[in-house]
Order: sequence, then structure tokens, then C-alpha cells
Amino acid sequence: MTVQIERPAPHVAELVMNRPATLNALSTEQARRLTAALAQVAADDQVGVVILASALDRAYCVGADLKERAEFDDDELRAQRAVFVEAFGSVLATGVPMIAAVEGYAFGGGCELALACDLIVASESAQFALPEVGLGLIPGGGGTQLLPRRIGLNRAADLILTGRRVAADEALRIGLVDRVVPAGSARSSARRLAADIAAKSPVSLRSAKQALRQGLDVELAAGMLIEDAAWRAAAFSPDRIEGVAAFVEKREPRWPSWAGADPTAEGHRD
Repeated sequence: MTVQIERPAPHVAELVMNRPATLNALSTEQARRLTAALAQVAADDQVGVVILASALDRAYCVGADLKERAEFDDDELRAQRAVFVEAFGSVLATGVPMIAAVEGYAFGGGCELALACDLIVASESAQFALPEVGLGLIPGGGGTQLLPRRIGLNRAADLILTGRRVAADEALRIGLVDRVVPAGSARSSARRLAADIAAKSPVSLRSAKQALRQGLDVELAAGMLIEDAAWRAAAFSPDRIEGVAAFVEKREPRWPSWAGADPTAEGHRD
């Protein structure tokens, strides 16, 4: 399988790209498999956090499979575009927190997959680039929209218009990534972070993500209304009652939203 689903911890799903011959380049089939894997995870109400990772040490994803694309006519390129739009849209539409665990090269669409996640954990070996302008293209997986929202318009213009590579230390400094960890430890670090997040109220996590995403591009007054609706969704749920009770009783909460799940279950691989 070129996209594997693993369960490294309770309520954590890890989507692992594994196409070593092409450094996880996105072919049409790879994009379809990513969409299908995301749909499978989204349908599982026992998943609270999703990690998007690579099985490779050398690369996260180097972008579109240009060898495949070199054989396309215009109609085939248009058809692939629809598949890619769906794949990147599926990452953005995921309702639970998503963490990108980046090891090695994250170029073009690979960088955009990371940008579509809520948090980016990068190893010291990670390199990021959006080189599309050197290929007669522009970023088409959300790069022109997501990057300026992360690092500001002018810094985004610098990276997109030059196509230059950014190492992990610079990526952290400009806000392109959220954490830098030792080389080889991106996945393990992301798993620890995911387990910590997944221990929180699943209703609260979904509500917080919804408020963050929906409120980003509206006026402050409208954003406050979005936040109020999200707050009410959490506050009037059984999770709030359990969270307060657990605090008062000085114990770990047992979230009602996970009813029927075994919180002590070990991670497994699908």
C-alpha cells in the first residue's frame, strides 16, 4: 500500500505515505489513495487526532509525480487536477486536529500537504520548498493561500516567487513549522504530541478547530459569533460535565464521547 493507516495510540490515526521509488511523489493514484484513507479515518468516530507522515527518512513528499505528468495531454491534466483538488481538500476538511510529521524533503505538493495540517513537526533534516514557478506552474494545493496565512504575505511571496529551499531552522524562525526535533524523530515526536492532544475532550478538540478555521477569514465580530457557537457545542456536551468532575475529583477524565472505546487499548495497524 502506498498510503498506510496505523494506530500508534488510542484515538490517534497515522496516515503514512510509502512510495519510496518516487520519494512519495503524488501520482494520480497516490492522491486517490490519500483521499480514500482520509475518508476512512474521518468515518471513525473514535479518532481524535490524525498524523500525516512518511515511511521514508529521506523525504516527506516531493510533490507531483512529474514523470507521470510529462505524458499527459491537456485533458488528462485537467482530470488529474480534479483528483488533486479533492485530495488536498480532504486534508483541509478533516474535522479533528491534524499533525504533519515531516522528515526530509517537503517540496511542492508535499509542502502543501503539511500546510493543510494544523500543526507541523519537522525534523532537523527537513527542507521545504514551493518550486512550481520554475516549472511553469504555481502552487496549486493551497500554497498561495495557506502559506501567507502562516508566515505573512511578504515572506510567502519570497518563498513562492523564488522557489528557494528552506531548512528546518529557518522554517521554525519564520513560523512555517511549529516544532523542530532531532533528525529521524519526526514521527515519534508527532505521535507523542498526538497522544497528548487526544487525551483532551474530543468535543472540545473539534469545536476548537472549527472556531480556529472558520474564524480566520471573517471580521472580528463574526469570528466572535463563530467562537460562541463552538463554545456552546462544547459547554453543553457531556464532556464538559465529565471534565469539571474529573478536575474536582483530581482524576483523569473519562470522556463520554469515547463511550464504548477501551482507553487502555494498545495501538494497532489497520
